[in-house]
Amino acid sequence: MGMGDFTNPFDLFSSLFDMDIGNRGARNMAADGEDLIFNLSLTFKEAIFGVEKEIEVSRLDCCTTCDGSGAKPGTNTTTCTACGGQGQVVSSARTPLGVFQHVMTCSACSGTGEKLTPCNTCGGEGRVRKSKRISLKVPAGVDSGSRLRVRSEGNAGRRGGMPGDLFVVIKVIPDSVLKRDGVNILYTCKISYVDAILGTIVKVPTVDGMADLKIPAGIQPGTTLVMAKKGVPLLNKSNMRGDQLVRVKVEIPRQLGDKERKLVEELANLKKTKTLNGRR
Repeated sequence: MGMGDFTNPFDLFSSLFDMDIGNRGARNMAADGEDLIFNLSLTFKEAIFGVEKEIEVSRLDCCTTCDGSGAKPGTNTTTCTACGGQGQVVSSARTPLGVFQHVMTCSACSGTGEKLTPCNTCGGEGRVRKSKRISLKVPAGVDSGSRLRVRSEGNAGRRGGMPGDLFVVIKVIPDSVLKRDGVNILYTCKISYVDAILGTIVKVPTVDGMADLKIPAGIQPGTTLVMAKKGVPLLNKSNMRGDQLVRVKVEIPRQLGDKERKLVEELANLKKTKTLNGRR
């Protein structure tokens, strides 16, 4: 067949891409179910260490009365006369480039190609809305925005189509004290100027509970200390963890008692004396 045998551009397009309308019987075409999204809130620690949750999802399930056919049990389906069982109708439009054909879903049968007596349970849809409780295992290390995929727990398919999937979107409730930065946890520790000079051991909160942190003598304000492996487990690698980073903030008192002021003044005089002696 030569190029001149095509009567209009639509015929050429159909031939090249195997779009012969007569071979597209809608009654044999299964439709996969839609995916669903479920939003799940977790506490700070649940997201870090993982948790098992039971969630309740509302979804479209296959109608058990008609086995998903949409037809009332005991009745027969007939071919739709509007589309001849194709589920599609073709309209033609003449343009300067020739006659173009437009394919549309048949409105008489909603694309099924069949006329039927609707099932009393599902109203002919073949699917009914039901709630289902699903056990979900949240892995350690998830964060806000993480998406968990639960296969085949979305809406049921039509006419033998595959069910959709369920996507669980995580939202983590922030902690009032500990902050998260990827796999690391951030914390600000406040110490007195005396402890900064002499050094000390303080107790700081971690996701594992309270832990001792050694503050070295002479630490400078704003210094960050590392508590190794006190952070967030790596997603899908729970045996590996980030760190907790502790920023040290030195508090300078606005007012001093008489005795404390006297001691600080003596310290200042001692330092001044050492400085003068050092210059001689």
